[in-house]
Amino acid sequence: MSVAELGWPIILLALAGGALAGFINTLAGNGSAITLTILTEAMGLPPLVANGTNRIGTLAQSGTAFLEYWRNKKINWRRGAILLIPVGLGGILGGLVATQVSNEEFRLVFRWLLVLLLVVVLIKPKRWLSKEATEQQWSTPIMVLVGLAVGFYGGFIQMGFGPLFLGLAVLGGGMSLAEANVYKIVVVLLYTPILLIAFVAAGQVHWPFGILLAVGQMIGAFFTTRFAVRSPKVNQVAYVVLVVVVVVACARVLLT
Repeated sequence: MSVAELGWPIILLALAGGALAGFINTLAGNGSAITLTILTEAMGLPPLVANGTNRIGTLAQSGTAFLEYWRNKKINWRRGAILLIPVGLGGILGGLVATQVSNEEFRLVFRWLLVLLLVVVLIKPKRWLSKEATEQQWSTPIMVLVGLAVGFYGGFIQMGFGPLFLGLAVLGGGMSLAEANVYKIVVVLLYTPILLIAFVAAGQVHWPFGILLAVGQMIGAFFTTRFAVRSPKVNQVAYVVLVVVVVVACARVLLT
């Protein structure tokens, strides 16, 4: 099916949903709950193809946000290395595994791992809201092991990766939520091109639908990143968005 065959209501839904996902992914994560639902329910793609197609928009929005953070000198590669290396490697492995599982297995993991996110974002709310970064809280071996696991999850599904990564960066790495969001964008941008190639090779990418969603996601990411680098209240806004999206995701899993 081509984009033209979708009809204007679905096209507009994809653009608006993509923009909202770009906003959510830039400040918190789990925007893939929106894009994957559009891809599977509105556009009719099977789960594995939707999972691969979703990486087009993920790459587009991450690249858009990265450029804005880079221009505003928000990236410290040395500080971020403890997160970027293990999470990036885990993400590549998770994506490669995702191309080999069945649709039924994908649906099972897609649903139940989201419940873990609620616990993560409700731990130490004062720490999440703090504007100040601290020293690394967890030992390096623990950071590496948890980073590999979080990256694997992100590569495997992507949906729900953001809150897990932010939990690792804030609670384990001692970062502020605003700083953690920067490195979340960077690590996704690092491993997503490799995963997209793997999904393309497996025949699990629908380019027209993915590009349509990506346009909306780039718009959402651009304006949200501009807000993030300029507003002194970005931590508070990001935390509220984070809690809301995780509660909604958990409710959806438990009620369906």
